[in-house]
Amino acid sequence: MGVEHYLKELLYRYNCVVIPGFGAFLTQKKSAVVHKASNTLYPPSKTLSFNAQLVSNDGLLVSYMAEAEKTDYESMFVQISEKVATWQKQLKQGERLTFEAVGELWLNQEGKTQFQPSEQENYLTAAFGLSAFTSAPVTREVLKEEVAKMEEKIPFTITPESRIQNTFRPYLKYAAIFLLTLATGATAYRAYQQELDNQQVVRSAAEQQVSKQIQKATFFDTAPLELPTLSLEATTKEKAFDSAKKIHHVVAGAFRFKKNAERKIRQLKRSGFNPTYIGTNPFGLHMVTYDSFTDAEAALIALRKIKRTQSPDAWLKSVE
Repeated sequence: MGVEHYLKELLYRYNCVVIPGFGAFLTQKKSAVVHKASNTLYPPSKTLSFNAQLVSNDGLLVSYMAEAEKTDYESMFVQISEKVATWQKQLKQGERLTFEAVGELWLNQEGKTQFQPSEQENYLTAAFGLSAFTSAPVTREVLKEEVAKMEEKIPFTITPESRIQNTFRPYLKYAAIFLLTLATGATAYRAYQQELDNQQVVRSAAEQQVSKQIQKATFFDTAPLELPTLSLEATTKEKAFDSAKKIHHVVAGAFRFKKNAERKIRQLKRSGFNPTYIGTNPFGLHMVTYDSFTDAEAALIALRKIKRTQSPDAWLKSVE
């Protein structure tokens, strides 16, 4: 393949490709452009330019062609030099050099090299697959100018009869404003009412979900409790707690089923505590305490000890 083919491949990857002894082809990124006259949108691209002053061999083109042609560097450099000599001879004879998908080169009357880049190829890889797009022009009607011209040609006259007949128009204006305000207020009220209904539905659903999650949980005791098959008469004889005497409770847990609460009481008694059943909380769970105290300081001391030795989830409940 010729030098032009490998030059084209390298222009996709590099911003400067030097042909030793001939010149350098340079690329520069160009943003998307809209051509207002033709309503055409051109995608981002790379613009090509040629600099005849950059003739020093940087090794890029020679090495690339030598590797592609499976030959050594020196032989490829000689081939490129011979090709460059042929191009320079053609230019001096007034011929134009055409590099496919790159552009055309020629000498002007002063002997300087001129370059016309080709627009067929877009060397910006980020814009691969994008092409120019032409849209139909957007036409807009200038009504203001037409109305102004009509007012100059058409006279407006007001007779006494027309004034008498049109006396009710101000009242229609006020009536229309009143109806519009009323309709707007009604719409706003319905939207507000709908929002309140939606909030109520969401709140109700959230409360139900929280209640289900709480009912499924076993508070402060990670060990699962089995449901007993027989009821225990001992729990029915449990003394009701007198909140007037002992008002500070170190709570051991809260259970969905009362039988589990009774079982917890038996476990705590075997461990040497003085447990008590103190009823249900607002979620309907049965609460059991390690012990109860009338002295707040004694209750706090017991709570710290229980948290350290029994369960870190124990907490203090005070009853007024």
